[in-house]
Amino acid sequence: MRKVDDYEVFKRAHRLTLAIYRLTKRFPKDEMYCLTAQMRRAAYSIPTNLKEGSTGTETEFFRYVRISLGSKEELAYQVRLAHDLGYISDADAKGLAAEIAEIGSMLFGLLRKRGAGA
Repeated sequence: MRKVDDYEVFKRAHRLTLAIYRLTKRFPKDEMYCLTAQMRRAAYSIPTNLKEGSTGTETEFFRYVRISLGSKEELAYQVRLAHDLGYISDADAKGLAAEIAEIGSMLFGLLRKRGAGA
């Protein structure tokens, strides 16, 4: 079993999830079951899938890493949409986009390690 809690990508994905929760508290009430819920779900899906994959085989773990990458892509679009709808500022959108991209690079790094025999 992998100790993904110690992985920097897990820690950053958890912090990103907390940031998304704080940010979406300010969204309009009519978005509660729409964009707010979708963004939260996509955000927490990244670290959740890393945790879930950590309990299985190496092959299963890397399948969950790929699922985390998919969630990262969902969240990247949702941040863009929230910005374009005027729910988040330019600064917040840029900061989140940069953090999401960095987490994506870290997830790709895990997949590359597998290719190198990890």
